[in-house]
Amino acid sequence: MIILKIGGSIITEKNSKEPKVDYDNLNRICEEIKESFSSKNINADLMDGLVIVHGAGSFGHPPAKEYKIGQPFPNEEFPEKRIGFSKTQLAVKQLNTYVCNALIDHGLPAVSMQASSFVTTTDKRIYDFDLDFIKNYLKNGFIPVLYGDPVLDEKYRMAILSGDQILQYVARFLVSDRVVLGTDVDGVYDKNPKKHNDAKLIEEVNSIEDIIKMESTTNIDVTGGMVGKVKELLSLAEIGVDSEIINANHPGVIAAALQNKKVKGTKITKI
Repeated sequence: MIILKIGGSIITEKNSKEPKVDYDNLNRICEEIKESFSSKNINADLMDGLVIVHGAGSFGHPPAKEYKIGQPFPNEEFPEKRIGFSKTQLAVKQLNTYVCNALIDHGLPAVSMQASSFVTTTDKRIYDFDLDFIKNYLKNGFIPVLYGDPVLDEKYRMAILSGDQILQYVARFLVSDRVVLGTDVDGVYDKNPKKHNDAKLIEEVNSIEDIIKMESTTNIDVTGGMVGKVKELLSLAEIGVDSEIINANHPGVIAAALQNKKVKGTKITKI
C-alpha cells in the first residue's frame, strides 16, 4: 500500500485571504496519479492499496488559527469555540469535496473520509481510530481520501488532527509499503530555502538529532510545519516504513515517485 500526502500549499493558495483552490496543480496531480496506475511499470492491483491524505491550506488554517482550536480555554468560551470548530470542519470538508471531485473527474474512485466522524484524540494525539472504515473501502478498490480535521479531544475538548498524524497512524497500522509527501519545497533543508539562498537539501534523515537544529522549511502553521512532518515520519522509519518528501510543484514528480522512480527529495529512513 502507498500513502500519498498532498500538502495544502500545493492544492490551495495557502496565503490567500479567501479560501482558493489551485486547480492547475490539483488537476495535474490527479492526472499524474491516473498515469501512475495505468503505467506498465505498476501492478494494476496497486490501485487497491492507495490512500490519499491532503492538507487544509487556505481553507482550514485561517479559522483554526482565529478560534485557537486546540488551545486551552475557560468554560465560558466553549460556545464560541464550538462555532470555530464547526467553521473549521466545514472549511476543510469543502476543500475535500473539491479534491474528490477532481479525482473522480480523472476516473479515479475516490471516497471522502472525514476524520472527525471516526477519530478522537487525547492530548492532541490519536486515541481511537476506526481503521475498519478505511480497510473496507480499500478491499473494494476505492481510494480513501482523508484530510486534516478538527476532532473531539479528551483533554482539550477539541483539537486539530493534522493530515501528517493521520498519515502516520494509517501507515503504521495498515502496514504501508511506502509513504510519499508532496510539498512546496524539494525536501528537508538545513534552513529555510525560501529565506536563505545558501540552504542545502538534506537527502536523507535518519534520526531526530538530524532535525533538532533545523529551521522549519515552511511557515509554521497550526499543524507544525516541516519539523512536525519529519517527526511523524521518523516514527514510521523506526518500524521499517520508508518515506520521501518531494516537491509536488514540479510536473511529473508525483508520477515518478508513485512508480518508485528516483526523484529529487529527502528520504526518511532508519539506518
